[in-house]
Amino acid sequence: MSFPNFEGKHAQDAFFSPQEWVVYFKQSGFLPDFDIPQGVIFCYQKALLKHILAHEEAETFALPIGNLYLLKSTSNKIAISSGFGNGAPTVSTVFEELIALGTSRFISIGSAGGLQEKVEIGDIVLCDKAIRDEGVSHHYLAPDKYAYPSPELTAQLRQAFEAQGTIYTTGPTWTIDAPYRETVAEARHYQAEGVYTVEMEAAALFAVAQVRGVKLASAFTISDSLAELSWKPQFRASETEQGLVKLYNAARATLLDPTDAK
Repeated sequence: MSFPNFEGKHAQDAFFSPQEWVVYFKQSGFLPDFDIPQGVIFCYQKALLKHILAHEEAETFALPIGNLYLLKSTSNKIAISSGFGNGAPTVSTVFEELIALGTSRFISIGSAGGLQEKVEIGDIVLCDKAIRDEGVSHHYLAPDKYAYPSPELTAQLRQAFEAQGTIYTTGPTWTIDAPYRETVAEARHYQAEGVYTVEMEAAALFAVAQVRGVKLASAFTISDSLAELSWKPQFRASETEQGLVKLYNAARATLLDPTDAK
């Protein structure tokens, strides 16, 4: 049986579009008026959001799902999207809505589990492709193993890491919806394939970006390790928090760069 279950789904029209969602919520008074940012950073970790807001003055807008923080230091050109939780279904919904509003450049940053011994807690991994082991991407793209980020925006994010002197590794990730069903056998399999990380959003976001014609890149810091086939969590380690800040600084610099803002 293929997935999605309904054969030929990708050629069919949806009941309603993200643009119709925007019109409905504006007419209902649930979507405030704000400057549409040219770039958005998806932020999943509360600790990182707290750090950002301690160092940035922001205009905060409550959206139907999560919050949007327009950074005044960027003349509201860059915003942080946060407060929607974790996982592909929710962030993909927020992503669709922000695209419908008019934003066209996005970077998703967050923590990920490490699958390789050579990546340690706090290390940075720039994602060049994502294994589609979640559900969302399959409703956007025909069956395939990988989904891919924007090569242009990924290259810019790479340049930002290098400009700030951040050591990073480039490699694939394994995107899965079910963190409590990441099995040892799967981890061993993907480790042997050279996959660096496991997380919950990248493949879905890459698929949405491809279908909607916008640019998205993604990078992670290692917050826990499965490299030795046992779970070693370090979500609150200083190295993890420092890695998140490095990701944010690079993402902010990338989205402010006008080179690819088309």
